[in-house]
Amino acid sequence: MLTKSLTLIIVAAALTAVVLWGCASSGRGSGGGTRLDALASWMAGTYTSEAQASTDPDNYYNVRMILVSVWTGRKDGRWLYVEQAKADSLDQPYRQRIYRLSAKGSGFESVSYALPGEAFEYIGAWQDPSRFDALSPRMLTVREGCELRLEWDEGEQRFSGSTVGRNCASQLQGAAYATSEVTVTPTTIDSWDRGFDASGNQVWGARMGGYRFVKVSK
Repeated sequence: MLTKSLTLIIVAAALTAVVLWGCASSGRGSGGGTRLDALASWMAGTYTSEAQASTDPDNYYNVRMILVSVWTGRKDGRWLYVEQAKADSLDQPYRQRIYRLSAKGSGFESVSYALPGEAFEYIGAWQDPSRFDALSPRMLTVREGCELRLEWDEGEQRFSGSTVGRNCASQLQGAAYATSEVTVTPTTIDSWDRGFDASGNQVWGARMGGYRFVKVSK
């Protein structure tokens, strides 16, 4: 027979679970934050595509991706610095960007910005995000047309979306435009970036599907 104290503990745990589920469903987290906070929190962390690369080395590289929050005091969105590099050349990242996450209509938007000057000056800055305090958004260059439109999927409990049409211009390897498709969960980011020429032929990017980045630390 359950003791009175044990019964109270079980009831309290059940009520807590109900409250937390209700907060998630209504768009507010247990700490009073919004789904925008959840999106930023889920995205932040260190990721690797090692598992995918080990099972399909012909189509995927072992890539490390790191996202850290910057300018946390700003009220105009959630800002993240991203750095991506192949595992065998971590000191030579092929992507360094600042992302701004904000609410947009019924969903969310992730706008991509290029760093000012020589981006290599910020390699490894994820280890000390205060290095970005000397910068401000007005010093960045927005990548016009390359914003991601994301929606919350209640059934799958994930955020997913893509760029729009051919709006994101690209000149990499003969491309005319680029596309990006992204899915975000608490532990993974699936990202499929591709470049196409003016005729719609793919000229760069993975061909068999997106990269699966698994979070290894927050």
